[in-house]
This record gives sequence, C-alpha cells and structure tokens, in this order.
Amino acid sequence: MKRLLLSIWLFFFSGLIFAQGAALPDFADLAEKQGPVVVNISTTQIIRGNRLGMPQFPFDEDDPAFELFKRFIPRHPQAPRDFENKSLGSGFIISADGYILTNAHVVDSADEVVVKLTDKREFKAKVIGADKRTDVALIKIEASGLQVARLGEAARLRVGEWVAAIGSPFGFENTVTAGIVSAKGRSLPQENYVPFIQTDVAINPGNSGGPLFNMKGEVVGINSQIFSRSGGYQGIAFAIPIDVAMDVQAQLKSGGKVSRGRLGVTIQEVTKELAESFGLAKPNGALVTAVDNGSPADKAGIEAGDIILKFEGKAVTQSGDLPRMVGSTRPGTKSPLQIWRKGATREIVVTVGEIAEEKVAGRAAKGKGGRGTEATSNKLGLVLSEPSAEQRKQIGITHGLVVEDVRNGVARTDLRPGDVILALISKGSHSDVKSIEQFNVLLAKLDKTSTITLLVRRGDAQTFITIKGVGDN
Repeated sequence: MKRLLLSIWLFFFSGLIFAQGAALPDFADLAEKQGPVVVNISTTQIIRGNRLGMPQFPFDEDDPAFELFKRFIPRHPQAPRDFENKSLGSGFIISADGYILTNAHVVDSADEVVVKLTDKREFKAKVIGADKRTDVALIKIEASGLQVARLGEAARLRVGEWVAAIGSPFGFENTVTAGIVSAKGRSLPQENYVPFIQTDVAINPGNSGGPLFNMKGEVVGINSQIFSRSGGYQGIAFAIPIDVAMDVQAQLKSGGKVSRGRLGVTIQEVTKELAESFGLAKPNGALVTAVDNGSPADKAGIEAGDIILKFEGKAVTQSGDLPRMVGSTRPGTKSPLQIWRKGATREIVVTVGEIAEEKVAGRAAKGKGGRGTEATSNKLGLVLSEPSAEQRKQIGITHGLVVEDVRNGVARTDLRPGDVILALISKGSHSDVKSIEQFNVLLAKLDKTSTITLLVRRGDAQTFITIKGVGDN
C-alpha cells in the first residue's frame, strides 16, 4: 500500500514538474526566424584638431608671430593630428530595400557607418535622419531582397509578458537575451517624448538600437538605455515603443526631421498637497506654472494655476503625459483641452504650435527680489516687502510680494529669500497677492491645519510651493 501511494505521489510530482517545464518559453524558433533582421552597426568618428597632447598655436603659419611662438613650444611631427573614435550598436531592417532603424546615439556625429548582416555582408550606410529627443535614427544601405522585421503593437504588451532582445552586446553579434515586461509608460528625466517600456532583459553596451520582440516574433520596441550604477546590466532596461519609433522614422524619411506640437507652457507634477489646495479630488493632470507670451496656450486663454486634465479627450494622468500628447500632435491642429480652474472644470480649444519643448518647473537660480519700504513677518514666519513700480518692471511682474527672509517657517517651507509670491491658492480658491495687508488677511481666514499653495516667481521661472499647516509661529 505504501509503495502504491509512493508511486502515485511520484507520478503526480513528475507530472507537475513536466507541466511547469512545459510552461517555460522557448525562444529558439524566434531567434532562428528573426535573427536575420537584426544587424550589427559599427561607427567611426574622426576627431580632428591640433596634435594630440600639444598646445594649439594661436597664430596661423603665415603670421609673423608664428615662428617666435614655435621656438618656445615646439610641435612634435611624430604625434598624429587626428584620431578615430569607434563604437558599436545594433539595428533592425524595416524594408527590403535597406532601411534600418537604430538609436540616434548610435550614429550621432559618425563620419562612417558600417552595417554588417548575419550573412557577413557589410555595407556602408547613409544616415537619413536622427531625432535625439526620442533617440531614434533611420539609416539606409544599398541592398535589396532583405528579410524585414515584423512589427507588433506596443500598446498590446502586458506587464509580466515574456520578451526577447537580439543585438551585439560588447560586439558579440546576434546575442539573444530574454526577460519580461516590468512596466509600461515609464517617464525618464529629460526624456519627455517617450513612454518607455521597462524590461528586465539583459541589455549591455552594443545592444542599443536593437529590437525587442514579443513571443510572436514581432518587434515591439527599440532597446535604448539601461539604468545602471556600473555601466552594465543591472536588471532594468528601457525600450522605445515601436509605434513611437515608426512615427518618427516616417517623418525622418519624408523630411529628414521631426515636427512636434507645442503649447508654450511650463508645467509641474500635481502632488497630493497641491491637489488639496486646488480643490481636486485626486492628484492628476499637469499644473501650469507659467505661460509663454504669444504662445498657443496664451492665445487660447490658458493661465498659470490651471491644471490640464485632458488633451484631445485623453486623460493627463501625470504631468509627463502632456509633452508626449502635445508633441505627437500635428502643428496647426485645433485641440480641445479640459482644465481645472478655481474649483471647476472648463473646456478650452488651443491651436497647437510647432517645435518647442514643454519645460518642467524646477529649482531655478536665486532671484533678485526687490527691496520695498515695508517689511513685516507673518504667521508663516516670512518677512515680506512690496516692490516698487520700477522693481516690478525690472522683475517682470505686475503684482506680488518679495520674500526678504524666512524665519520660523524655514523647516516647513521651500521658500527662500528673493522669491516673489504671486498668488495664494487654498481649497480651490485662487487669489493674486497684491499687498502685505491683503496677504495677511488671506492667511488669517485659514485655520491652523490648512494646506496652502503659493505661486512663486524664482529667477526667470515660476513654480508652485505647498505649505502644510499655517498655524502661528
């Protein structure tokens, strides 16, 4: 009986192991069928200049001072004048007649680009165009009858789905690595136009520009960069969604450049505290901190303090969504916006402009605040002054108070001397700050636990600063 039970247990256990093993993905067919669409890209940049390691003469050779200068600092004829900077990357074929997609940083400043196919053929490539904002480049080789990559839909990717990369890490051609989709729609610093696909696929130098495949063998992204403290793979890699890349390449192919939409606003993220101050039920949207004069946003009536909730009917979940939405919109398009202003939603139509980046507010250089004749402290621990008409003109404001000093409140406010307070927002109510007396009256109406938000001019930028609790100091 015991032997029978043991046999049954072993049977089910071995079946479980077999079932688990069968569930694991097999990338062999993918690698065999799609490997030929992946190419190795090597670039050469000629660094031109004076002789290496030697000071450059400030005179031409026909200048009388040249001979005198040469006597004191002789040049060494054996030192080479130029040197070559070589680098490696990857790419993949998108048309049978030789168009190839890769990263812009792979071919940036290259004097020569050489493409090597899996059948060992090599071709010199021409750079059709490169877009640094999305890190996408289109190159062309003179060939025909090439195998073309099948393109998938990045939008259909699911977090946790298996994906594979083929590329040339450290020059090892057609290396296959695999992993899963870790996240979608990632925003990276200074990368406002790409909703990156995050994976744990092993990506290293040389993989840049290579394809990211789904299990159907379709390209869903271009491997672009890694997050690493060592310079090598540490489990976090980012790929450009293929739909973004194909839109860019279409513009590069037709005109050699990419045209992007523009609103002309400076924005920042809406935090929980900011949402509370503006009367929003939850923190979402892009908070406008400044509007460029004469910009599409200015002409449409968008104001500092507005929160853009929707663009062309699509929700702006976080501030980083807006630049991507606007950037992918054709200039001249009349786009509806839903904004939150003074406790209510409004609909505004803006005619999208062209080619300017949306900026994210950050800490700017210390401003030159005016020194008015009146200074006093208030319940926030701020010493404020009212700038004169000349000072307001110099700063470029029509109203506001200059922060002269931050005293008792220094531990709980991000304000600093030189800042100019332009407005106070609390529970959806927005009030322009015009005098010390008016500002103190506004503060007096709030209870000690209130959270307020101040619109602040700092240097040439504007930002919103939240203060929790306005109790007496």
